[in-house]
Amino acid sequence: MTADGPRAAPTSYALQKVDLSVADAVGALMELWGFRRQLGRIWAVLFLSERPLAAPELCDRLRISTGLLSMSLAELRRWGVVHRVEIPGDRKEHFEAETNVWRLVTRVLREREGRAVEGALATFERALEDVRAALADVDPAVKALARFKLRRLEVLAGLSRAALGVLRVLVDSARADVGPIKALSDALGRRG
Repeated sequence: MTADGPRAAPTSYALQKVDLSVADAVGALMELWGFRRQLGRIWAVLFLSERPLAAPELCDRLRISTGLLSMSLAELRRWGVVHRVEIPGDRKEHFEAETNVWRLVTRVLREREGRAVEGALATFERALEDVRAALADVDPAVKALARFKLRRLEVLAGLSRAALGVLRVLVDSARADVGPIKALSDALGRRG
């Protein structure tokens, strides 16, 4: 700690390059998962930082605007993957990444993917009710089409129920072999 606040971290071009390449890789993965690329980049830089970082330093490291950073940090904080940290003697807001990666994954699986599958299943079940009602139609062609749609919708509903079961197992980690992932995540969290 200096008179002006926390001591600046040592700099190395090679290590800065590592941070940016990892940030870009995590950003690409997050984009595949349906999140904005910047969210993954910000989280990765914070995850690789040995100390909490203030917003201006994050903007400098990632070469992004303060507006984009502010908006992204708000979203990351809502997801619980970035936390605000107070640094005694420094008035700037500092941030650090959640280091328990398994906690991050399960939160997303539970809150986003789980809700999406539950919503789809509810739609399929309502559609099944409507199709079952159409089975009472007097027109044989309508009945045949309803039977066809009923079989197809039952497949979709069954797949959705199976997906929810898999998500529950993964989130609860009761029956899934997530031991290595969980152990690594716990070890990283203790180092943090």
